[in-house]
Amino acid sequence: MAETVNINWMDEMAFEVEVNNFKIIIDAEERVGGKDRGPRPKPLTLVSLGGCTAMDVISILTKMRVKPDSFNVEVSGELTDEHPKYFHTIYIKYIFKGKDLPMAKLEKAVTLSQDRYCGVSEMLRAKAELIHEIIIEE
Repeated sequence: MAETVNINWMDEMAFEVEVNNFKIIIDAEERVGGKDRGPRPKPLTLVSLGGCTAMDVISILTKMRVKPDSFNVEVSGELTDEHPKYFHTIYIKYIFKGKDLPMAKLEKAVTLSQDRYCGVSEMLRAKAELIHEIIIEE
């Protein structure tokens, strides 16, 4: 199965991106010729990782009959100093809210996502160290 996205140049450093029949604009900061009309491409890599693993975790927890009151994934990455700059370390925080959430099941869902299901994690692991943490807030 192939995935295709279409990236069309608008002007200066702005591009309209079509992905899954949705359109977004990506752009650069003004200091490098953009007009700051949309996100930069590299942070969207973190969005892809966070979205992929978040969907996995919720799907797995649903099958385990675990329903947090809320769930958030926070992803941050450290870039290399030299070009080509890429994320060499990526931190993933899984933040669950709820009472009496079973840590063992949360850990299992996160581990299954990271080690088996999330294809974005698998791709990024080739170049970056992925570090995750589970936080439960009541």
